[in-house]
Amino acid sequence: MAASELYTKYARVWIPDPEEVWKSAELLKDYKPGDKVLQLRLEEGKDLEYSLDPKTKELPPLRNPDILVGENDLTALSYLHEPAVLHNLKVRFIDSKLIYTYCGIVLVAINPYEQLPIYGEDIINAYSGQNMGDMDPHIFAVAEEAYKQMARDERNQSIIVSGESGAGKTVSAKYAMRYFATVSGSASEANVEEKVLASNPIMESIGNAKTTRNDNSSRFGKYIEIGFDKRYRIIGANMRTYLLEKSRVVFQAEEERNYHIFYQLCASAALPEFKTLRLGNANYFHYTKQGGSPVIDGVDDAKEMVNTRQACTLLGISDSYQMGIFRILAGILHLGNVEFASRDSDSCTVPPKHEPLTIFCDLMGVEYEEMAHWLCHRKLATATETYIKPISKLHAINARDALAKHIYANLFNWIVDHVNKALHATVKQHSFIGVLDIYGFETFEINSFEQFCINYANEKLQQQFNMHVFKLEQEEYMKEQIPWTLIDFYDNQPCINLIEAKMGVLDLLDEECKMPKGSDDSWAQKLYNTHLNKCALFEKPRMSNKAFIIKHFADKVEYQCEGFLEKNKDTVYEEQIRVLKSSKFKLLPELFQDEEKVLSPTSAAPSGRVPLTRMPVKPAKARPGQASKEHKKTVGLQFRNSLHLLMETLNATTPHYVRCIKPNDFKFPFTFDEKRAVQQLRACGVLETIRISAAGFPSRWTYQEFFSRYRVLMKQRDVLGDRKQTCKNVLEKLIQDKDKYQFGKTKIFFRAGQVAYLEKIRADKLRAACIRIQKTIRGWLMRKKYMRMRKAAITIQRHVRGYQARCYAKFLRRTRAAITIQKFQRMYVVRKRYQCMRDATIALQALLRGYMVRNRYQMMLREHKSVVIQKHVRGWLARRRYGRTLRAIVYLQCCYRRMMAKRELKKLKIEARSVERYKKLHIGLENKIMQLQRKIDEQNKEYKSLLEKMNSLEVTYTTETEKLRSDVERLRLSEEEARNATNRVLSLQEEIAKLRRELHQTQAEKKSIEERADKYKHETEQLVSELKEQNSLLKTEKEELNRRIHDQAREITESMERKLVEETKQLELDLNDERLRYQNLLNEFSRLEERYDDLKDEMNLMVSIPKPGHKRTDSTHSSNESEYTFSSEITEAEDLPLRMEEPSEKKAALDMSLFLKLQKRVSELEQEKQSLQDELDRKEEQALRAKAKEEERPPIRGAELEYESLKRQELESENKKLKNELNELQKALTETRAPEVTAPGAPAYRVLLDQLTSVSEELEVRKEEVLILRSQLVSQKEAIQPKHTMTDATILLEDVQKMKDKGEIAQAYIGLKETNRLLESQLQSQRKSHENELESLRGEIQSLKEENNRQQQLLAQNLQLPPEARIEASLQHEITRLTNENLDLMEQLEKQDKTVRKLKKQLKVFAKKIGELEVGQMENISPGQIIDEPIRPVNIPRKEKDFQGMLEYKKEDEQKLVKNLILELKPRGVAVNLIPGLPAYILFMCVRHADYLNDDQKVRSLLTSTINGIKKVLKKRGDDFETVSFWLSNTCRFLHCLKQYSGEEGFMKHNTPRQNEHCLTNFDLAEYRQVLSDLAIQIYQQLVRVLENILQPMIVSGMLEHETIQGVSGVKPTGLRKRTSSIADEGTYTLDSIIRQLNSFHSVMCQHGMDPELIKQVVKQMFYIIGAVTLNNLLLRKDMCSWSKGMQIRYNVSQLEEWLRDKNLMNSGAKETLEPLIQAAQLLQVKKKTDEDAEAICSMCNALTTAQIVKVLNLYTPVNEFEERVLVSFIRTIQVRLRDRKDSPQLLMDAKHIFPVTFPFNPSSLALETIQIPASLGLGFISRV
Repeated sequence: MAASELYTKYARVWIPDPEEVWKSAELLKDYKPGDKVLQLRLEEGKDLEYSLDPKTKELPPLRNPDILVGENDLTALSYLHEPAVLHNLKVRFIDSKLIYTYCGIVLVAINPYEQLPIYGEDIINAYSGQNMGDMDPHIFAVAEEAYKQMARDERNQSIIVSGESGAGKTVSAKYAMRYFATVSGSASEANVEEKVLASNPIMESIGNAKTTRNDNSSRFGKYIEIGFDKRYRIIGANMRTYLLEKSRVVFQAEEERNYHIFYQLCASAALPEFKTLRLGNANYFHYTKQGGSPVIDGVDDAKEMVNTRQACTLLGISDSYQMGIFRILAGILHLGNVEFASRDSDSCTVPPKHEPLTIFCDLMGVEYEEMAHWLCHRKLATATETYIKPISKLHAINARDALAKHIYANLFNWIVDHVNKALHATVKQHSFIGVLDIYGFETFEINSFEQFCINYANEKLQQQFNMHVFKLEQEEYMKEQIPWTLIDFYDNQPCINLIEAKMGVLDLLDEECKMPKGSDDSWAQKLYNTHLNKCALFEKPRMSNKAFIIKHFADKVEYQCEGFLEKNKDTVYEEQIRVLKSSKFKLLPELFQDEEKVLSPTSAAPSGRVPLTRMPVKPAKARPGQASKEHKKTVGLQFRNSLHLLMETLNATTPHYVRCIKPNDFKFPFTFDEKRAVQQLRACGVLETIRISAAGFPSRWTYQEFFSRYRVLMKQRDVLGDRKQTCKNVLEKLIQDKDKYQFGKTKIFFRAGQVAYLEKIRADKLRAACIRIQKTIRGWLMRKKYMRMRKAAITIQRHVRGYQARCYAKFLRRTRAAITIQKFQRMYVVRKRYQCMRDATIALQALLRGYMVRNRYQMMLREHKSVVIQKHVRGWLARRRYGRTLRAIVYLQCCYRRMMAKRELKKLKIEARSVERYKKLHIGLENKIMQLQRKIDEQNKEYKSLLEKMNSLEVTYTTETEKLRSDVERLRLSEEEARNATNRVLSLQEEIAKLRRELHQTQAEKKSIEERADKYKHETEQLVSELKEQNSLLKTEKEELNRRIHDQAREITESMERKLVEETKQLELDLNDERLRYQNLLNEFSRLEERYDDLKDEMNLMVSIPKPGHKRTDSTHSSNESEYTFSSEITEAEDLPLRMEEPSEKKAALDMSLFLKLQKRVSELEQEKQSLQDELDRKEEQALRAKAKEEERPPIRGAELEYESLKRQELESENKKLKNELNELQKALTETRAPEVTAPGAPAYRVLLDQLTSVSEELEVRKEEVLILRSQLVSQKEAIQPKHTMTDATILLEDVQKMKDKGEIAQAYIGLKETNRLLESQLQSQRKSHENELESLRGEIQSLKEENNRQQQLLAQNLQLPPEARIEASLQHEITRLTNENLDLMEQLEKQDKTVRKLKKQLKVFAKKIGELEVGQMENISPGQIIDEPIRPVNIPRKEKDFQGMLEYKKEDEQKLVKNLILELKPRGVAVNLIPGLPAYILFMCVRHADYLNDDQKVRSLLTSTINGIKKVLKKRGDDFETVSFWLSNTCRFLHCLKQYSGEEGFMKHNTPRQNEHCLTNFDLAEYRQVLSDLAIQIYQQLVRVLENILQPMIVSGMLEHETIQGVSGVKPTGLRKRTSSIADEGTYTLDSIIRQLNSFHSVMCQHGMDPELIKQVVKQMFYIIGAVTLNNLLLRKDMCSWSKGMQIRYNVSQLEEWLRDKNLMNSGAKETLEPLIQAAQLLQVKKKTDEDAEAICSMCNALTTAQIVKVLNLYTPVNEFEERVLVSFIRTIQVRLRDRKDSPQLLMDAKHIFPVTFPFNPSSLALETIQIPASLGLGFISRV
């Protein structure tokens, strides 16, 4: 396919841009051949016409598909060109925060200018052992590849790190060396890897400086060779340096600094040891103030000085030599301040008694006058005479600076030589890895001799790089049997010839330096005459005659000729050097001696060691000032020679390339400057690698990967059984031009752009398929929609028609109803009208008749009224006359009655006042109110009676009046009757007046009483309302108090419950932590035990070597030394002869270092002992408090005892370790082959022997103190928690005697066993103590509730009392409570005092008894018995119980029993058909027989042999899972049997009566149970390691790489570094492989009868390993972070969960260990766009750390076009939301973590008497009893 066919509409291209270098654009229409312009649209939406070059008609480069952007390897890109490389690096660096990228064989590293958490120990472990293409790019991957190739190919390696200043070369080289130091370790105790790393601070301080581009720029090149032995462990290193920038010592540009060491000295000038150097501030010295920037932000020079001195000490440079170095450096600073005064134009002088020169001479130990003279003069020698000539001031300053540079350069070389000697290997070097940290291509505004040498070195390195890349390409082609055609690549040999060939630049420069009057100008003219117009790579600037231009591989560089000759000569006046050589300061003359005469700072004589490398190591520069001036080498010649030596070394190794890129010049973190990046990419050869790859067949696919990726382009008939032929057939159809691809043996090779074309065809095919699928689905959806609409329309019609019918029927019903209504309505109207007419007629008749009647009535009424008027007129006249008479009578009566009423009123007022006073005195009293109320009621009654009386009187008066009237009428007839009537009227009137007065008086009294009653009632109501308000307030206060009391009680209850839950959780966590720590200690113990066994085997091998004479073996040497640990390292047997042949000086030096180490350990031991003694005193003082709190908080006390036991164990272990090392040191002194050194009379022998004797005595004292301390701790433990153990004096004497015979090893073991017993007792009592604490807390809660109720009752009672009584009652209650508490406290205090006295007395008794036992000796224990007892003799208490059932064997058959039952029993053979746990049952039945015989020696011997036998078989076959599982199961069963038949009630609950009869009767084996528990823990840890080793290779392939669901994730194009294929080939692990392996593990464990709970713990550990390893690889592999891979992972996890369900293991906690992996897979699949998505992610991923979440989001990579990348803003949102989350900053999970294991008691229902012993076991010598 032609390339122009790819330029279609919507294709994206790159066009040049002056700002961004390259800018992306999109074609608006197809390109046709012959078009002169392209219609483009930029990303910002602007349209552009891009004109093509009319000559070349070269089209702009195409842009890669988005799914390829961000690839790990640049060679995986479809289009390989500069813009694609630049864009890919930018996307990875800015968006994904990835600083490493592969470019074929090159690792491109971009400096982030920020600390990244990707260099930790966990990252190193993750990359260790991995293939380079299987992990994301990293410097550790390059280092691992070099290390692996060195071991695999037996070939030396080199890592070449290059780049600009500030690009990160030094840091990358430092990380590579740290990787080697971490992965390989050292082969001896010398810690060589630490020394290799320690060389970095020294070299940085004397060779690095601040520049405008870098704060820590290396101003020299260095090549470090790290040596390895045959086992590929670091044994030493060697360093070569190149072209130190000496001019920086005397001159620094603006914003730059001198070398760091000068500023470190100035910052540390105040130290006492530096007072003699007379230093000051850096701004005081001329050599440190020129740059004007003496301080680097964030760097503490004083602290860096401390690090430099520590590194010097670690590398063996003594303090005296360090002070000598600092003295010389200070002298250089003072020399820079020396000033000169001009006499005339040709001479100068130093001012008299010039202080800087005086200080310089004092520091250097030279004469002031002599140095002052030769600074201002020089010597000229001719053939006959010698002249002394004064020099000008300018020449004197130049000579001073040249002297300073020369001194510094020699000091630099001296330090490098001594660093090399400190890193020199003591054994033969097998191979090495070199790390080259060298300057990159440089071009500045002014380029001089230094830039010329640097660029010359880069030309040589680029040539070597091109040849290596070319060679690799050729090897790949030949390997695949593809026709090899020469690839045209840039060869820079002409440029190298221009520089180094005969009559080249360097040759002409050296020739000019030899000329008497040679100058830079004459040299420039020679260059012009020789090369101008003759060499295409050499040019002359237009405007200069003192410069020249060379076309390098990276760019044109213009060099200024000024200074070339002077720098090449490196001239220093010999007279000044001669003055320095005569110095009294011994270090100074050493700097100017030849290399072979330099003395070591650590020894007084040459060591005579063989150099590390296979070629001689020479200094990078020659040393000026030699005797023969004619044969002095120029700097250019020296550099050329050292460069040739370097190239020879690199060509003899396999190179690995690291190219460091500086992203910007401002040191901004994660800021990418395209212009600067392109310059460096062109200069460092990355683009050349791309060009070489693109020239051939850059894209390479395996046939299987090609078939998997492009299966969609094939038809069913095209697919054949042969994948290779299928791919060939398809390619011939797809790509017509056969030159565009080649078929290799295993791969298909494509030219550049062909993969993009195939991807386009694939995308088009998928797009067409998607369109067809969309068309079909849309048609189906529309048909479904039409059918739904049609069905809905029919339904609507049916309902409408029914509605219309119902409406018509309703209309008919309404019409009929209307007619009926009309009929009745009309009838009603007619009837209504008739009724109205009838009613009107009747009404008229009635009105007329009534009118007539009324008229007649009116007439009768008028007549009657006339009569009445007459009657009333006549009566009025009579009454008027009678009234006048009556008024006169009444007036007289009123006057009299008024007088009487006034008298009565006065009386009433007096009575009223007396009532008011009485009422005021008795106001507020209810009885008075009631009396008054009764009185009012009585008065009301009286008032009512008077009213009735008055009414009756009025009626009587009325009647009488009527009678009188009638009488008057009659008396008119008669006067007599009249007079009588008149008298009677008068009397009656008087009586009426009297009654009226009484009535008025009664009314007045009633009114006053009513007023008083109203007033009193109002006051009473007001008082009642106030009382009601007060009552309501009191009620509310009472309710509030009750509510508060209830709330407080509830809060107290809740807080106590919450605190109880928290404390319970904390106790569980503490228990798990302690269990994990204890099991880690057991793991370390077993590791040291194995190391000791290996060491013992080597010692036996050494003893078995034939030697003259006879050496007696110690008969007391115990065979149980496997129980103890030693600190010696494993020694290779093959290294023994070499170590025997080492000179005696090395042995003595090794012993002396060991002796110094012992002294340091002794001091640490003493401090530890003192701290333990203080702890013991404190515990003794607080024994009472601890005893009182033991029942309440037993877990805390147990933790304290455990801490004390662990401290004691560490102390004893250290003591034992020191004693062993002392014994080795004494043996080395006595057995050395240097009689002149170790002779008894030799001084060294005497000194060492005296020191060893003193140390031995001190160790003995420490041993006694440890014994006393241990006894006190044991006694304290027994006092707190007494145990009934056997304290027979004989056995104690036996223990002490054996302790004396075995020394400190036995003491350490005793301490361990006591710790084990203590831990067991604490663990067993943990649950019971916790339950007791729960009960006590519940009791406290109940008591608080009762107290709360009581307080409420008291409060209610107090509220009913008056305030004074309430206060008094509360005080009385408080006094009573305090009195009760004081009585309780006094009682507790008395009890505690008694306990303290008792404990002190017991402590004294036990201490005295142990002291007596230590002095005693035992005579009935033979050494042979001690040999057979590897475990500390255990105190076995006797029991008096009956015994039934056992196995009997003879004591001499014990070894045979162990051999047949343990050592030679194979799980795959005989053990398969046995009863699960049969060996454990047999061993226990043998123990029962020994228990029955009451033979403690037999019990101890059998248990010891059993434990040692299990250890031996596990050591021999420890890599076999079945063996380890078998013995883990049997050890646990043996442990359960010891518990089940121990006779303890807690273990006998599930026993049958018959099993209870089989309990042990004489011995308590509780301590041996702890030993077996420890052994089971060790076996469990070994089992975990075995299954981890088996599962490790399967996990990544099965969980991540293999496609369980085929076709979900497509294979993306890969680069040169091929990853493991996700297609299942033969030998590839799949998920089924993992599940099969899990089934195998599970079936084996079940077959061996392992406890179900233990199987759950093993499965949980296996699933944790699977989840951790999978997640760690996911976090380090960008190609695995995609949506489809998340689906694969979730499917794989579901399969594992299904396996758990099938095995009924869902409650084992295994699923929870996969939660981080599940959440990571979900994170890959969830939507990642909006803030809601971010919130959902934060809530979902609670098992992942913030670093892991951000890492997954950064690594997320689309595999298909429908996926989208995660925006940087979204990642920032996630980081902001997770900012407050407190989790570990560690990125990777700890895959080596082992959960603490527990062994729950699991009794057996198997009856011992029913067990039959198979004959296949070979145990015929055992008989059943």
